[in-house]
Amino acid sequence: MAKDHKKQRSVLSEVITREYTIHMHRRVFGTTFKKRAPKSIKVVQDFARKEMGTKDVRIDPALNKHLWSLGIRSVPHRVRVRLARKRDEDEEGGSRLYTYVTYVPVASFKGLNTETVDED
Repeated sequence: MAKDHKKQRSVLSEVITREYTIHMHRRVFGTTFKKRAPKSIKVVQDFARKEMGTKDVRIDPALNKHLWSLGIRSVPHRVRVRLARKRDEDEEGGSRLYTYVTYVPVASFKGLNTETVDED
């Protein structure tokens, strides 16, 4: 049984930036009022882990402020975020990459798709 082993490029080795829209209302629906804003932060972290494949996820204070802007009970229905997978030069051990999540203000969510952003 000879299996064809294709040489796969490691997804984690790429440094890339993408913009996503997260439908927060769908993810926190049915959650107790006093746990909605904290859960929204965890939802963003889990989303970033899944999409970027890194364990280390760091949230920008502006995104945290936006998620908490309507209080603990009322989380914005949708949020546009930029996920940037970056190299971690500070740490010697552990993972070499981390994901930095920032808030992207938009006027309307109509017609927005996932986009790869070129950072020059």
